[in-house]
Amino acid sequence: MVKVDISMNSQLEKSIQQLKESVEASIDQLLPLSDQRPDNLHSSMRYSLCDGGKRVRGILVLLCSKIFKASADPLPAAVAIECIHAYSLIHDDLPAIDDSDIRRNKPSNHIAFNEATAILAGDALLTEAFKILSENYKENPELGIRLIQELATASSSLGMIGGQMEDIENEGQAVVASTLDFIHENKTAKLIQAAIYMGFAFSEESKRHSNEIRQLGYHIGMSFQYIDDLLDVQSDTETLGKPTGSDSDSDKLTSVKVYGIEGTQKKVAEHTSQAEALLDQLGGEQSILRPYIQFLQNRLN
Repeated sequence: MVKVDISMNSQLEKSIQQLKESVEASIDQLLPLSDQRPDNLHSSMRYSLCDGGKRVRGILVLLCSKIFKASADPLPAAVAIECIHAYSLIHDDLPAIDDSDIRRNKPSNHIAFNEATAILAGDALLTEAFKILSENYKENPELGIRLIQELATASSSLGMIGGQMEDIENEGQAVVASTLDFIHENKTAKLIQAAIYMGFAFSEESKRHSNEIRQLGYHIGMSFQYIDDLLDVQSDTETLGKPTGSDSDSDKLTSVKVYGIEGTQKKVAEHTSQAEALLDQLGGEQSILRPYIQFLQNRLN
């Protein structure tokens, strides 16, 4: 498998930057303005959503919508999933959960504002995601329902929130690989899987490849979380944009704890290889998606 360094591929870097900027412009357009009452709440929402982040999930929506011919504009869907991701980070950082004071090299939301505002900002971003989908795809209700259903399921108690719950409950518990897999699949992989599915949902042709698309999202999502676990022990706070070693400090169940560093690196390679094999089966326009997936495997933050 060829490893791609985005800094060595200026064309890929330019393409991804353009997609990132398009997501951010749409976020700015679709989110309530900071001076709209209640201004403190809207400022808090924008603080976490508008400033910083790699936009991985939003970019994946856009890239997957390009595999086959898209029937509608995927940008509102990209913004919706970024709203969900931002809300989850705000709540993760709260003292009751991960108690993290830094996110993306700046104070976490509850530090910059206060805990009550942070909780409400997360709640509002969760709600805003489905407001955006319902408003922007009302002319195509079948597509809108598919997008809403996918994002709601991925972020529910049977998805991201359920994974977060088990992550909390298993701090300091015995090392169990099946529990780790459950946490990773639900807490991280299901939202990335939703991004993949939502992107493909813009094409009728993708309905023939539903199983392959779900598997693709699963493997990309699992690889992404394994890399996060590696970065927590191998990176530094400035590069990562949040405190490193926090998983170890809180005695979380992590891939490194279960498989070790080399074993976790092997898991990353296995899932990325599976994702590439699925891309071979899907065909379509992959000139940016494929190297972007390879880049995600080698990211530094």
